[in-house]
Amino acid sequence: MSTFTLPNSEPKVPVNLIPELSEDQLLSFPAFKVWISTLQHSLSTQQDPSHAFNSAPYKLRKIDIQSADFFGGKRLGFLKLKAEISNDKGENLPGSVFLRGGSVAMLLILQPDDVLENTEHEKHVIVTVQPRIPAGSLALAELPAGMLDDSGTFAGAAAKEIAEETGLEIPESDLINMTELAISPASSDKDEHIQQAVYPSPGGSDEFIPLFLWQKRVPRDQLKEWQGKLTGLRKHGEKITLMLYPLEHVWKLGGRDAKILSAWAMYHGLKRDGKI
Repeated sequence: MSTFTLPNSEPKVPVNLIPELSEDQLLSFPAFKVWISTLQHSLSTQQDPSHAFNSAPYKLRKIDIQSADFFGGKRLGFLKLKAEISNDKGENLPGSVFLRGGSVAMLLILQPDDVLENTEHEKHVIVTVQPRIPAGSLALAELPAGMLDDSGTFAGAAAKEIAEETGLEIPESDLINMTELAISPASSDKDEHIQQAVYPSPGGSDEFIPLFLWQKRVPRDQLKEWQGKLTGLRKHGEKITLMLYPLEHVWKLGGRDAKILSAWAMYHGLKRDGKI
């Protein structure tokens, strides 16, 4: 095990590495960079006299890297660490962290083009059904999740499946970032600078998920064809499948998926407030 001092830390923060992880790998890992800068800024807000912790501020004392998962044997994917955070009274904050970084999720809504515009009639949502081993499931219904690639297009396994099954590709120019519309950004350095995104498990993970909306009106015959094709039923050996589900009832289908519930609630809240 090797140790180095976290750059720009005060007090000096020792970081204890595991043998398979180097200092350069850790400091260049996007999830770690976002997490440590966000945490350090949040700790700095305690200097404000109005802060609840101002009289006995908490400080980052140490970071122990506990394990790392590499994708394809080379690219750092997941990281488990423990951060020691305490104040001078000896009081501690829980610091076990599973680092994986951010992703994006898409509320993809299709509506027949013969329905009156600007109504909610006959809207359907594209839902993925796939194995999620951390949840102990081989068929979990959830919103399509992935990333925005270098060209700004929705990418990843779900996006690939959507393109293959429907021919739909989803460019950034057509997306509405619902979380940015719903969540006010930090207005000064006195505010925490956490992401304008949903944190599905902030008690243990840094994962944050901006929720995007994409709506498209399509010919009714096309929608009927997709409804017949996208049933969520797997062909033999198929890992990920799609289904179309009525928007008004999708919260029931996806009650186990925080992305569906968050996106459904955010969509209706933004509609009510006239923001979308």
